[in-house]
Amino acid sequence: MQQILRHLPVFYVLLASLLVAQPASEVEITAEPSHHLVIENEYVRVFEVEVAPHAATLMHRHRHDYMFVTLGATDISNEVAGKTPLELKLADCETHFSLGNFAHIARNLSDHPFRNVTIELLQDRSSRARWPMETGEQEFAGGHLNILFIKDGARVSETYLDPGGMVPSHHHDGPHLVVAVTDLHLRSDIEGGGSIPVIIKAGDAKWVPGGVTHTVTNDGTKPARLISVEF
Repeated sequence: MQQILRHLPVFYVLLASLLVAQPASEVEITAEPSHHLVIENEYVRVFEVEVAPHAATLMHRHRHDYMFVTLGATDISNEVAGKTPLELKLADCETHFSLGNFAHIARNLSDHPFRNVTIELLQDRSSRARWPMETGEQEFAGGHLNILFIKDGARVSETYLDPGGMVPSHHHDGPHLVVAVTDLHLRSDIEGGGSIPVIIKAGDAKWVPGGVTHTVTNDGTKPARLISVEF
């Protein structure tokens, strides 16, 4: 008995070492506390994400291709399971695409919250929409629209509008998602349908049905900046 007791401390040290060596268990993205599901439909699942300063998410799995829109400049460590951590310095409104089917931890290295909108693309990768312009910039009075990329049939663009600036008349065949990078006080003038105010707080996302031809005007007193994901 005394021999067993004598070896117990060694046993506990070994047990603790084994526990530390185990990889962090992963959770589904819907169970990760920093990810808050705000929109879900046949096209997307949209999460508003906020990680406190010098905190980290749980190890969570992305089962779908996705993109994210950064809200505010920040510095993070992207720690993908089985890979070396990668430090990223992200600018406000920076938008990235990533293939899915991996797990990672997002660690906030900065002194302020890391905020983003994460958009999972649920459509089959073989479903590719045809767009007249895949990349490039469109200039107009009081602003511009920059087409960033097309992935999984979704076209992603960034729009900037000075106060009073207007996006000329254009048509949306399919639905689209709007992510407000700044507070938005817009007016949508719909062909044959009158005017609709569009007021969205910075960091919020709004799903917009398709089949609409309209102009968009910045009725606010400050510049408007937004990301659009069209399907």
